[in-house]
Amino acid sequence: MNAKTLAVLEYDKIKEMLMAEAGCEASRKMASELAPLTEVRDIQYELRSTSEAVDLIVRKGPLPTGGLYEIDRQLHMTRKGGSLTMGELLQVHYDLRITGQVVTFMKSEELPALPLIRSMTELLVPLPELAAEIDRCILSEDEMADNASPALRDIRRSIARQNEAVRNRLSKIISSAENRPYLQDALVTQRNGRYVIPVKQEHRSRVPGLIHDQSKGGQTLFIEPQAVVELNNELRELELKEQQEIARILAELSDRVAERFHEIRSNLRLLKRLDFLMAKGKLSRRMHAEEPHLEAGEPGQGEAVLNLIAARHPLLDPHKAVPIDVRLGGSYHSLIITGPNTGGKTVSLKTTGLLALMAQSGLHIPASSESTLPVFREVYADIGDEQSIEQSLSTFSSHMKNLVGIIAAADEQSLVLLDELGAGTDPTEGAALAIAILEKLSAAGAMIMATTHYNELKKYALSSPDVENAAMEFDVETLSPTYHLLTGIPGKSNAFEISRKLGLDHTVIDRASDLIEGRDLEFENVIAAIEDDKKAAEAERLEAARMTEEIRKKLETVETRERELAEKREKELEKAREEAREILREARETARDVQKELKELAKGGIDPDRNRRLEKNRERLRELEKKNASRTVRQVSSEPVAAEDLAIGDRVKVMHIGQNGEVISLPDEKGNLQVAIGAMRVNVKLADLMLINEGKDRKPPAKATAHVGSLGMSKARTVSPEINVQGENLEDALMDVEKYLDDVYIAGLERVTVIHGRGEGILKNGIRRMLKSNKYVKSFAAGRYDEGGEGVTIVTMKK
Repeated sequence: MNAKTLAVLEYDKIKEMLMAEAGCEASRKMASELAPLTEVRDIQYELRSTSEAVDLIVRKGPLPTGGLYEIDRQLHMTRKGGSLTMGELLQVHYDLRITGQVVTFMKSEELPALPLIRSMTELLVPLPELAAEIDRCILSEDEMADNASPALRDIRRSIARQNEAVRNRLSKIISSAENRPYLQDALVTQRNGRYVIPVKQEHRSRVPGLIHDQSKGGQTLFIEPQAVVELNNELRELELKEQQEIARILAELSDRVAERFHEIRSNLRLLKRLDFLMAKGKLSRRMHAEEPHLEAGEPGQGEAVLNLIAARHPLLDPHKAVPIDVRLGGSYHSLIITGPNTGGKTVSLKTTGLLALMAQSGLHIPASSESTLPVFREVYADIGDEQSIEQSLSTFSSHMKNLVGIIAAADEQSLVLLDELGAGTDPTEGAALAIAILEKLSAAGAMIMATTHYNELKKYALSSPDVENAAMEFDVETLSPTYHLLTGIPGKSNAFEISRKLGLDHTVIDRASDLIEGRDLEFENVIAAIEDDKKAAEAERLEAARMTEEIRKKLETVETRERELAEKREKELEKAREEAREILREARETARDVQKELKELAKGGIDPDRNRRLEKNRERLRELEKKNASRTVRQVSSEPVAAEDLAIGDRVKVMHIGQNGEVISLPDEKGNLQVAIGAMRVNVKLADLMLINEGKDRKPPAKATAHVGSLGMSKARTVSPEINVQGENLEDALMDVEKYLDDVYIAGLERVTVIHGRGEGILKNGIRRMLKSNKYVKSFAAGRYDEGGEGVTIVTMKK
């Protein structure tokens, strides 16, 4: 991309924002060298890697790559046999530790699929032994641990003992009553690494030894007494041994680093790249940006389309910037934008150009994820006041100089952005020249966005099939721009309306209207009418889109619930099947045992224990029945059937097996009867039946009323006037409330309370939808303030 366009569109400010998100100097350098790409595969790879970084940051946070040191120089030094300092080895250790942390970070099971990032992190080679060895030996940039080697530990112990010996000998000298008159102070200090005592100048001959320093006034000499010279020499030798041992350890550690030169250097390259990806992901989050779709076709060939949806300029406050929609390509490749000054025309150009550059740099753009962009080989921009005092060029001349270069270079893979095309000269000539330039660029196949004030260009766009008008909306009532870009209509000049609002004499405005040619005035009126229609259509479109989105969300909710119910139903069925198989297996085993024992009893003739053994088998069968009865979930009829209600031939449902059949015998005094289910006859209890209404109008006997009445009285004594389903999921709550309303209706209660709580409204809304279709409910409403308000629903039952 040409440098002039990058500067005009403020691409460098995007790079500065990216650099601010980088965690180390190396990735900041990568950000500073960022440039738009022109190969589709390369751009798609970079965009995908940015998206993966965003996914990772949202799910778990960024990779711990911050503070990575640039240690290439240190690595090459070790490879040549050089030794690193303690500070340099600590930098190597820090990078090794980051490598291990990144590898551990990526082992989390919570992470989404990140193929590009994982392909890099799987190449990292953690070197925990080397990191641990450096950490064990080096405490800080200028301190090595005593335990770095046994020799160093022994030397330092000897130094400590020698220091103590020297200080003891000197303490005796300065504490001696004989020497005290000769000393300036009774203290021991050091000069040039040797222990000395302060002696008065006039008594220097009284304390034999080596003079190492004197005070500023010359009154005090710092003398190393002869008695400790040899001890100090021994101490100095030990200190030299210590430095030699430290140098040996540093050389050994440097050699170990050199042995892993290739792994460490590879890790470093990968970590720098990963930190750069994290910077792109952080910038995307900061801008509230999304990954755009790339169009594979060439921009000028009719296939590729530039379609920015809800696009914002990345350098503007995201909370204040007005999103715009820009479309180029397909049926038209030139967009002529008109509107008032400060209305956002130039910002629209810059937004389009800068977002195209960002996308081709592998960055997300502040626009909808449904946005699409072609891949441009070049983006050309002629924007702003180009007047050049140094070259004695007017604004028009400077613009024309830029246009000469653009016209010569633009082709079908170019995006051309032209601000105030044709301005700075005679309007008639400027408009004609602007149309000719647009035709030339269009013939070259370029995509073009141009701003203008000329009516001639608006008319040109209306009459040319490959050119479309767009307008920056202006609110005449408030005399302020709205910054909305309306595609498909030319902008209307608002000079007369604004002047009238500002109080200009109407006679002046009327005279100005008379001076405008009739065709121009009529054109302005047509534009005004089109603009009104466009606004109305846009409002209707937005309302339709809102309703469509609302319906889509509701449909998704219903589909999710149906899926969850189906899954739950299948689980319950599978559980029931498993329990049934277990019951059947156990029953068969018990039956076999009992049959076997009965056969043995039959063969054995008279057996005194016969009755006891028979009773024992009966007891086993009874225990099995009780056990299985507690494990089997029986479906109970919600509408109990009275014996008087049944007649031979009635269709009934046998609840505990879920099968329909026909009554073939009436209930006996114990409530037992027979039902034909297909070819089978089944003995069932009256309580296990539900009468199926198949359209027959059967009037129950009079006694049934008394039976229902007695049942209702029983229910009335046991049914609570309220039910609390707070904390339940919606499915369970609906089942509980429906069963409760059945009982309430039978009990004859007129008014009950369903307590569901406020929360997010899921229980409340679901229960109230169910109440609308319940056959027992007359009406329902939210409770009064003292009854619980929206946290409860008061239900009035039918009689």
